[in-house]
Amino acid sequence: MSVKSIAVLTSGGDSQGMNAAVRAVVRSAIVHNLEVYGIQRGYQGLLNDDIRKMDLRSVGDIIQRGGTILQTARCLEFQTEEGQKRGAENLRKRGIDSLVVIGGDGSYQGAYKLSKLGIRTMGLPGTIDNDIAYTDFTIGFDTAVSIVVDAVNKLRDTMTSHERSSVVEVMGRHCGDIALYSGLACGAETILVPEVPYELDEVAHRMKENFDNGKRHSIIIAAEGVGKCDDIAAYIHKVNGIEPRVTVLGHIQRGGTPTHNDRILASRLGDFAVRRLLAGDSGKACGVIRGELVATDFEKVVGTKKEFDIELYNLALRLSQ
Repeated sequence: MSVKSIAVLTSGGDSQGMNAAVRAVVRSAIVHNLEVYGIQRGYQGLLNDDIRKMDLRSVGDIIQRGGTILQTARCLEFQTEEGQKRGAENLRKRGIDSLVVIGGDGSYQGAYKLSKLGIRTMGLPGTIDNDIAYTDFTIGFDTAVSIVVDAVNKLRDTMTSHERSSVVEVMGRHCGDIALYSGLACGAETILVPEVPYELDEVAHRMKENFDNGKRHSIIIAAEGVGKCDDIAAYIHKVNGIEPRVTVLGHIQRGGTPTHNDRILASRLGDFAVRRLLAGDSGKACGVIRGELVATDFEKVVGTKKEFDIELYNLALRLSQ
């Protein structure tokens, strides 16, 4: 059966580059003479039938914007079998046979369920956490890392002036990639990630050693999944007498203009998803591995933990001496 119309939605936490991905899906679909629809507020909008037709102008001047023009929302109802069937029916009654879902693992699970109900689906990895398997990078990750690096650069200026230490909490409840990549990029003295066990006594003693040897500041970057940074700072103060300042970057990591890397990645993946649907693919997640575009079955991707890059972590450790 040939593809006649495609819908696109964004789901879960927003990430920079989602708009670029939406733009690519819409314009690629139009180039191939397909009708294309945007679903507002993710799966909640799908259940509410909040669907509108899109054209070239619908996605004009958005490639540089953060967030998502389609908005996003959590939807517990769609996790039920009844909700999934209603979502599929809402698409069918509008004559929409294909769907592109932009989001993380939870969004992929919804897309996987719809594919089992006969809706042709493709997923795009839209999450700053970089925690999706079968892709080297996710849309928004590069921008989030850049935001952290910029913030740490500013913190170093004031920490050096006052000869202080700082604990910077970044996003990453289960995946430490933001902490790892930003820590390596900005030369953090310590990187704490949920994938690697750590001893706070060792962190505290190492910090004291560095200050005793003439270092004027110290930066610890910690993924939120390793524990409360206030507790980490308090323990370090108790052990070595140095009182680190805590900075929680929070949701600013999700905002702002996407980097050129995220815009290009989103554009490549959005166009790729449309072309794979036209080629007859369904139930797959799009990604990029060693620069090559790939499409992997949802059943392999959903719930699969991405392998942590221990070699990159060890490099950061060696260079932080």
